This record gives sequence, structure tokens and C-alpha cells, in this order.
Amino acid sequence: MADRYGNDVLSGDWRKPKNGRTVEVEIEKGMVVEEPSSGFVGAIVRWEHGVVDLEDRHGRVRTYPLGPGFWIDGKPVSLKPPKKAGPVKKTRTASGSVAVDNVRAKVARASRIYVEGRHDAELVEKVWGDDLRIEGVVVEYLEGVDDLVEIVNRFQPGPGRRLGVLVDHLVEGSKESKIAAQVSNRYVRVVGHPYIDIWEAVKPSSVGIKAWPRIPHGQDWKKGVLQSFGWPATDQADVAAAWKHILSKVKSFADLDPALLGRVEELIDFVTLD
Repeated sequence: MADRYGNDVLSGDWRKPKNGRTVEVEIEKGMVVEEPSSGFVGAIVRWEHGVVDLEDRHGRVRTYPLGPGFWIDGKPVSLKPPKKAGPVKKTRTASGSVAVDNVRAKVARASRIYVEGRHDAELVEKVWGDDLRIEGVVVEYLEGVDDLVEIVNRFQPGPGRRLGVLVDHLVEGSKESKIAAQVSNRYVRVVGHPYIDIWEAVKPSSVGIKAWPRIPHGQDWKKGVLQSFGWPATDQADVAAAWKHILSKVKSFADLDPALLGRVEELIDFVTLD
């Protein structure tokens, strides 16, 4: 069966625009547009010298000339560089969803999403926070998954009380995969990304680095990364400062690897089924 979360979730509505009049729109990073002749839908990641780069949720990037020939929400637009003063009105949330104005957040559901650590929770909040508040979903963080079975049992999942868990380094043969396999409850879904730490889910290009370094097994991963880049790595304050810098570079889903995007969206769908 095809993985529905592996597809481009921004695609799907290929109707002709209802309004044939083209409107000029000032572009901003993260704005999602469609190039109708090719059917390509993506977020704006950069622009210069009269061209704009669009990146879809699979990480594919295509370059198009600025100007007319694009759609936003099924209507024709002409893209132009932004003025130095004043931001363009936000039309999408950081996750790529349509931004909704003047909507109060729902009362928190009994269902929850658990993530492994504080940094995971902060990243999920930054990209999916608007969506989660509208849906009434609370994200809580764990300190590792060693006691996941016990944690699930304490939660007492059931109808109207679903639990989604996002696990780091959930790959075949890992300690995390063996622990996750012990959880068997129709109201619990455990998914994960392949990275040792959530930092790696941020695209290196967004942080301004060529690649995330490989840290030898047994060495503290975060401090190893800091040392590799020549950043201060003395204590947890240095780790916290580095994460603050990394998180500041994340503006939208376009700054994250697709391996994380699909999994978070899968959990949001799962815990909002009831």
C-alpha cells in the first residue's frame, strides 16, 4: 500500500482558477504557490536576479522566472520581489496549511502527541504550532523512550484518547525500534525519523552548513557536532545556544527534511480522528 504521507500533500486541486484576473503578489520565504503548466507546487525558498526557487515536500527544487504564470489558492498571480518595508500578509502557516484568521484555539483534546525531548517539542511547535492549536492537540516531551511501554500504559489510550509518539533514530535494528515494537494498541501510533537527534532533521543548507557531521558511536552527539563546527561545546549552555541558533533558521516546512514532515503530519491526523 502506498504511503499517503509520502505524497505531496499540497497537491490535489487542479481546478481552473475561478477568477481570471491576475493579481500581483509580493513574495516571502515559505509562501506556497503552484506553477500550473507543470503542476508543480512548492514553497518559496529563495529568489534573486529575476528568478524564484520553489521546493516541494519531497525536497525537489525547481526554478521559475518571476512574474505572471503562478497560482495561489487556485487564483492567478504575478510574483514580484518584496519591498524592503512591510511583510506580505501571511497566507500559509509554517507547515504549509492555509492560514486562518480570527479562529480561536480549540479546548485541548484528551489525545496527545509525545516527542522525545524539549528540542523536538520546540521544533514541532514552531512549524506546526498554528495547526495544533486549531485542532486542540497538545505536544508533550519525554526524556528518551526507554520506558515507553510503561508511559503508554499510564496514559490509558482508548476511544477519544489517542496517543501519537515521535521517536528519534527509529531505524531497523536500533534500540528505539525494538522498544517501539513492544507497543501494541490500536489507539497508539509510534512513528519516527532516521536521525540520531532532531537537529539533523533541519536541512544543512538552512543552517548554513554543508552537512551534518558523522559523530563516532559512544560520543555525545550534540557536543560532537559543536566541536566539529568549532562552536563552543563546554556545557549545556553551549548546547542550548547552538539549538537556539539552529531553530532560528527554521522558517517553514521547507527548512525540514521530508523524513520528518510526513511523520509529524501522520501523527496529527491520527490523534484527530475522533
